Amino acid sequence: MIVLHHCVSARSLRPLWMLEELGLTYDLRMLPFPPRVHARPYLDLNPLGTVPLLEDGATRMTESAAMCEYLAARYSSGKLDVRPDDPAFGAYLNWLHMSDATLTFPQTLVLRYTHFEPPERLQPQVAADYARWFLARLRAVDATVQHHEYLCAGRFTAADVAVGYALVLAQHLGLHAQFPPAVAAYWQRIQARPAFQRALQVEHEAALDQQVDPTPSPDLRL
Repeated sequence: MIVLHHCVSARSLRPLWMLEELGLTYDLRMLPFPPRVHARPYLDLNPLGTVPLLEDGATRMTESAAMCEYLAARYSSGKLDVRPDDPAFGAYLNWLHMSDATLTFPQTLVLRYTHFEPPERLQPQVAADYARWFLARLRAVDATVQHHEYLCAGRFTAADVAVGYALVLAQHLGLHAQFPPAVAAYWQRIQARPAFQRALQVEHEAALDQQVDPTPSPDLRL
């Protein structure tokens, strides 16, 4: 059985959403955020101390966008992945990689220097600069969803899940108020998917069952 180690609304929401889209059976193991501080034994499983960690037999993965690609390729039978011989394959891979490197990373710096550092290390100007950086890079999403319902291949794919998490994080940071209209509509469209709503419900219920704070990780104040 697939095992996913997860913190509420952290980047591990990507593979959780994928698992729900695919209807797979899995074991969800909740961790307090950040696990490297509050769940030290977890370091024996993942020395990075980060989430997600996905275990699927002998396969162990720690990168959330890569998990989206892996789960789609291995389990979706063409439903959520894009095959190499498809003209949209390059765009599909580009969105998967852009989702974290370009659209999520700058927001983690906003989060860090607004909320996660001690008062003497907060950097409001750095946070503001990276918020603008994220919104500028969001133009790529805007240019696509102005003309298409989803990011590539004319259908919902793992790329939408991966990029969708960047929009989840933006909402927690209050940046969604600055989404262009087409991005706002796209965000409303993908978050209305039953699998996304199930993922939110599952993580909340699992946190309560496993006695982990159900507050979304981006909303915590360390």
